[in-house]
Order: sequence, then structure tokens, then C-alpha cells
Amino acid sequence: MADFIEYDTDGKVEVKAQAEEAPKQPEPTKEAPKLQKEEVKQAPQVPPTPTPAPQQKPQPTTPPKKEEPKQATISPTFTGGSRNQKREPISRMRQRIAERLKGSQNTYATLTTFNEVDMSEVMNLRNKYQEEFTKKYGVKLGFMSFFLKASTMALMENPIVNAVIDGEEIVYRDFIDISVAVATPTGLMVPVLRNCESKSLSDFEISLRDLSVLARENKIKIEDMVGGTFTVSNGGVYGSMLGTPIINPPQSAILGMHNIVNRPVCRGDDIVARPMM
Repeated sequence: MADFIEYDTDGKVEVKAQAEEAPKQPEPTKEAPKLQKEEVKQAPQVPPTPTPAPQQKPQPTTPPKKEEPKQATISPTFTGGSRNQKREPISRMRQRIAERLKGSQNTYATLTTFNEVDMSEVMNLRNKYQEEFTKKYGVKLGFMSFFLKASTMALMENPIVNAVIDGEEIVYRDFIDISVAVATPTGLMVPVLRNCESKSLSDFEISLRDLSVLARENKIKIEDMVGGTFTVSNGGVYGSMLGTPIINPPQSAILGMHNIVNRPVCRGDDIVARPMM
């Protein structure tokens, strides 16, 4: 009996010892099948291992199905997915513009006021004289020339707005040079229209046409944007309703034009629709 207790830890050895002494002692013969049953019970625990294999097979098939719709939603003009980067040098002109405008925000104490303008009379005037104006001057009559002319008259009546602070002095100017925001292939530029006090509506339209040609050909130079005393910016071409344009130093003011939309307004006791800016 002592021999069987010592080999109790190794099932296989114990089974051999029982096989040799089986005819003498019947008790070990009962333990042998128990050990075999235990080995048989442990055997089925091995087959569950192949079960995860079929679970891993469908997993690689699912990701491609999810990725296909994502690629389909990407815009054809967007080159995403590669995570590449492209660097382009900033032109000297754009650097100079950024420095001036940021310096304006840091230095100037700005105040913005909003006013509505009924464009009905200007639109009627354009429609009435458009054909005659175009035949005589070779350019169409637009809205910008009216605002340039109105700004010039306002600056003549209020010289302080046309002035600039230089150190401890205020510099008054006897000329009016208005900077006009123009869209170019490299960004927004503000070339200057010189001596606006002597320009008519046709002069403004011809000057604006020439500036648009220079802008399309990317021929506007830094010298063309220096010396303005006032700025007119037309953000309405981009659909904006309101805006706070940045003052172009050393100027002291800027006029921002915005989109024209029919709105209900009161004229006398009646509510009517008017093209309001």
C-alpha cells in the first residue's frame, strides 16, 4: 500500500504498477479506470482550441466592407489618406500685408458702426443710364463708383477722417487717395486710386477696370498699394451681411460694403420691400 501512495502523483506510472500486481490486490484495479476516465475527461478539453480559428476567418473580411464606403465619400479634389504635406513660400507682398494688418490690430483702437442703405435710387439710376454710359465710356456703371464718389465727398467735408496721426502730430492731406480691395490669384490686394477728389463716376469705373486687369494678370505691385488715405472694401461679393474690416494703417477709417438683400422696410405708413445694404 505504501508503494501506491508514493506513485499517486504520476498517473501513468501508477497504472503500470497496478497492472503488475493486479492479480494479488483487486483494489488498484478500480483506481485504474478512474485515472483513465480522468485522462479521457481532460482529452475533450483540447478540441475547443480550434474553435477560435473559424471566428478569426470572418474578421478580415469585415474591414474591407467598412472601408469601401469611406473612400467613396471622399471628394475627388481631396488627396487625403497619404498624410503628405506641401510647403509653399509666402511672397514678400503677402508677408508685408500680413505685417501691416496685424500691426493695425495691435496698435489701433477700433470702433465699428453699422448702417443700412436703401439702394433703390442707385439701382434705378443705373438702369436708366446704363446703356448710354456703356456706349460713351466703354465700361459698365457699377455700385462701387457710387460709393467711391460718396466717400470722396464725405472725406472732403470731414478732413479729420482723411488725416493720419504721425507721432505727436496730426497730418492733414489736401488730396484723397482711396484704397480699393481687389481679389487677385494670390489673395486680396488693396491698390490705391490717386486723386479721387478730381474723379467722376466714369473715371472711377475706368480705374477699377484697369485694376481688375492688373489683378487678373497678377501685376499689382507693392508700390501700387502705398499712400492711401481711406479704404473701401466690398465684402458683399462673397455674400457677407455684416463685417468688421481691418483698418489699413496709417489710415484712420475704412468703409465695408456688404450684400444687397430685399428686406421689409417702412416708407410712410406702408411696409414695402427694398434692396437694403
